[in-house]
Amino acid sequence: MSSRRATHAGSWYTDSSSELSRQLDRWLSAAELSHGPARAIIAPHAGYTYCGACGAFAYRQVSPVVVKRIFILGPSHHVRLRGCALSVAKKYKTPLYDLKIDTQINAELEKTGHFTWMDMKTDEDEHSIEMHLPYIAKVMEDYKDQFTIVPILVGSLNPEQEAQYGSLLSSYLMDPTNLFVISSDFCHWGQRFSYTYYDRSCGPIHKSIEQLDKQGMDIIETLTPSAFTEYLRKYNNTICGRHPIGVMLGAVKALQEQGYNKMSFKFLKYAQSSQCQDMDDSSVSYASGSLVFEV
Repeated sequence: MSSRRATHAGSWYTDSSSELSRQLDRWLSAAELSHGPARAIIAPHAGYTYCGACGAFAYRQVSPVVVKRIFILGPSHHVRLRGCALSVAKKYKTPLYDLKIDTQINAELEKTGHFTWMDMKTDEDEHSIEMHLPYIAKVMEDYKDQFTIVPILVGSLNPEQEAQYGSLLSSYLMDPTNLFVISSDFCHWGQRFSYTYYDRSCGPIHKSIEQLDKQGMDIIETLTPSAFTEYLRKYNNTICGRHPIGVMLGAVKALQEQGYNKMSFKFLKYAQSSQCQDMDDSSVSYASGSLVFEV
């Protein structure tokens, strides 16, 4: 059995299962259920000291009793990837318990001819998928033997590819027993990120960043892929999960084109790692939201 190790445990989050369980419980109980049951969520992938509390607002919307399969779409930080890649692992380890990969769905996706495979090193180096695993394990803990995961590493796709992958995944999104986790942080601001957009009319830098992020979040809530692409082109906001978000928007659009319109996305929490006051500061923003299909 090839298992992917929890390579970021002990650094990005605690490797103590009891401590991790307590932290996640605390964050989840501080978040309210206000836009569920989620069919898809957008949630951050930074160290838990920075974004653990924010991420809970997305995971709180998940109804574990209906979920049988969880697709996790994370951006590729270390390897150049032109399309999307699947995991060769059979299991993903977490400090709580191991998560089982859905090899049947992997085979279906491979058959489309649009997916490659990431090697184990790429898989273990990447944090964008792993940072969601403890949250998934926690919210699903009463059903731990009854669900599988489908990790998908998303490369730097153009808008046409985002639409294409969205269309490929739309039938899975339509299934109420599936949950999609879209892994993304929001603005990475500061010299170290080579991004220092500042609209002085907003007041302090952190307010300008918030305004910029909220503009993007409002556009995502309209579920319009072209508007999100245009926003990114205009401001080049450093939203690292822009392509996974684009794929989700593409899937929604494919369903709308098939006549299904009862979907609504809402952001429920926004946070920044610190509040930038001057040009030498830096911060990363986090946003959590949920996509609901109305019956």
